[in-house]
Amino acid sequence: MNQPLAGFAPAPVTARMENHGNHMLKVAMQTGNDLLARVGSMVAYEGFVQYEPNPPAVRQIARDWITGEGAPLMKCSGDGLLYLADYGANVVVINLNGDAISVNATNLLAFDAHLTWGVERVKGLAKFAGQGLWNTKISGQGWVALTSRGKPIVVDCGGGEDETYVDPDALVAWSPNLKVKGKRSFKAQSLIGRGSGEAFQMAFSGQGIVVVQPSEDSTDRLRFRG
Repeated sequence: MNQPLAGFAPAPVTARMENHGNHMLKVAMQTGNDLLARVGSMVAYEGFVQYEPNPPAVRQIARDWITGEGAPLMKCSGDGLLYLADYGANVVVINLNGDAISVNATNLLAFDAHLTWGVERVKGLAKFAGQGLWNTKISGQGWVALTSRGKPIVVDCGGGEDETYVDPDALVAWSPNLKVKGKRSFKAQSLIGRGSGEAFQMAFSGQGIVVVQPSEDSTDRLRFRG
């Protein structure tokens, strides 16, 4: 291999999912261990990998997806190495060990097809945003890959009485056991959010984490119904 390019070669496989750099996901594919991934995220693969866009099982589970058009997912199956990316966004790999995570649809890159998942409405926000915010809850034993527009920060809510406040346009994911409520603050409108001139925040409390990205570009965020 040309010496200047040697440092970009794939590393040996050590896990089902792992990063190749900050902006690409490498998945070790095996027959019988299918993957659900964002449509259009495949950038390369080795071996024999097949794709089925928006399979029937996905359409049935995600009929209430925020877009109203079903989840933008494809089923990947076969043997080999699969490389995924989302327009240069940072990739965050999570190994669920029997726990769960709630993810914004626009930040969901891929997850093991055997995991339990579904689209659900976030409680406590309806009065702030019409019918509320819809998210994807994933649970079980397996791998999940998220994207972030820039290097994310993971905030540990700590289980104390203090709440953690997040701009919805910067929210990536959170522990689904956290309590969530909406808050409006006219005094903070020049500091938080870039939308309607009114600062709307999501307040989290309890034991768990919140993943926040540095970008607040509302054009590529999961939006509210209403």
